[in-house]
Amino acid sequence: MIVIMADNATEEDIQGVVKRLEAAGLRAHLSRGVEKTIIGLIGDKVRLGGFAIEALPGVEEVIPILQPYKMASRSFRAERTVVPVGEDLVIGSEKIHVMAGPCAVESREQLLYTAEKVRAAGATILRGGAFKPRSSPYAFQGLGEQGLNILAEARERFGLKIVTEVMDIRTLPIVTAYTDIIQIGTRNMQNFDLLKEIGQVNKPVLLKRGLSATIEEWLMAAEYILSGGNSDVILCERGIRSFETYTRNTLDLSAVPIVKHLSHLPVVVDPSHGIGRWKFVAPMCRAAVAAGADGLLVEVHPNPAEALCDGAQSLTPENFEIMMGDLRRIAAALGRNI
Repeated sequence: MIVIMADNATEEDIQGVVKRLEAAGLRAHLSRGVEKTIIGLIGDKVRLGGFAIEALPGVEEVIPILQPYKMASRSFRAERTVVPVGEDLVIGSEKIHVMAGPCAVESREQLLYTAEKVRAAGATILRGGAFKPRSSPYAFQGLGEQGLNILAEARERFGLKIVTEVMDIRTLPIVTAYTDIIQIGTRNMQNFDLLKEIGQVNKPVLLKRGLSATIEEWLMAAEYILSGGNSDVILCERGIRSFETYTRNTLDLSAVPIVKHLSHLPVVVDPSHGIGRWKFVAPMCRAAVAAGADGLLVEVHPNPAEALCDGAQSLTPENFEIMMGDLRRIAAALGRNI
């Protein structure tokens, strides 16, 4: 449930409500908006017994949250969440951030070349996998810590933030030490033990939608991280499994406006995995911006034909630069920028 405080509620009133609710064993999360102060409650309301919260000084209204995802709900936080990445970048504002780079870090030369090209084209975040989850145990699994070191070097040389995937609890400390955004891949969306641990980490999290996850299941996964104390969650639509076989997955762009209606969290789109064919990545990026996405995750490789991972869905730096020009025009028409 959420407690809406009256316009004339004092700080003493607000803290009095928080203390009373926490004394009953509930967790209170304070959200101070421009017009209203809202206190979100997490826990079993049975603990309150017959106590009437409405009777506390300064309380205007108590509203139950009907969705199972409480903290991710738009009811819990009316204002949109803006996720800071470092000191000079935020996701969820009028600026649409593009995260670009290869699926996997293959070598120092490959990554530094790609980082320079995507930065010149307007990307602000460099993507690249150091630990790669693959369907086949014989496929390239990533360079591990060596790949993280290369990503860190690219960040220093080109001023890009980096996003890379964490595979499990064992590698979480080392990935956290290097990256600016922790990526949770589609296979780990419902790895609840990992999500609980990430809830304790002070780093933004990019949570990809599962292969067959409903929107509610996706938001419930975000709830695990939020309830653990990490409020900097970014949702990523990356395509879901359907009966269609022409594309790798079915990119569900309807999820962008739907999730932004249901939740206050920012939403980015990964058309590369959603489509799996490079020819259609740019059109889906354009459509994602038009649908209201707060960012894009795009695979770019200097030589897709020789990529060790997902070359078929990777743009060349030249095609990426052309696409970025198109995206700027679409964003400008919507009152946003890239």
